[in-house]
Amino acid sequence: MIDIPTLETERLVLRPHHIDDFDAHYDLWRNEDVVRFISGVPSTREQSWSRMLRLAGMWHYMGFGFFAIEAKESGRFIGEAGFLEAKRDMQPSIEGTMEVGWALLPSAHGKGYATEALKAIIGWGEKQFPGRPMSCIISPDNSPSLKVAEKLGFRETARTDYSGPVIQFLR
Repeated sequence: MIDIPTLETERLVLRPHHIDDFDAHYDLWRNEDVVRFISGVPSTREQSWSRMLRLAGMWHYMGFGFFAIEAKESGRFIGEAGFLEAKRDMQPSIEGTMEVGWALLPSAHGKGYATEALKAIIGWGEKQFPGRPMSCIISPDNSPSLKVAEKLGFRETARTDYSGPVIQFLR
């Protein structure tokens, strides 16, 4: 079994998911504000369970994955962020890159948590997988996430369709 690290920032703990995170994970992915620019459709309990298992499996097979994001001050689960290899059926392909993704509960939006978490996660990824390219895909209507990607050094490389229009970025 892979040893999933725990990372800390000034305000956050980025840690492996625990089985008792499931209810908070489900609350995240069924929230219409969270999924509006990701899939547009809130997840069912069953879909959320499958997603959480996929996130755990990513660590086993790829050596990277998503972290649960916990606010230090409250100890509450506020979202998730990390890397995945989704084998997306899209062109141009981003297969082979470490795809960066993030989702936070609406109560955590606008506080800089995504940028703070992703700086730590990307720093970890660069040390563990030196030279491996990183990518992300973002809806052109998701201006907050577009700003986060820009702050993190991602640059637009293509626009394509993946269940709706998306902008591809590479770092």
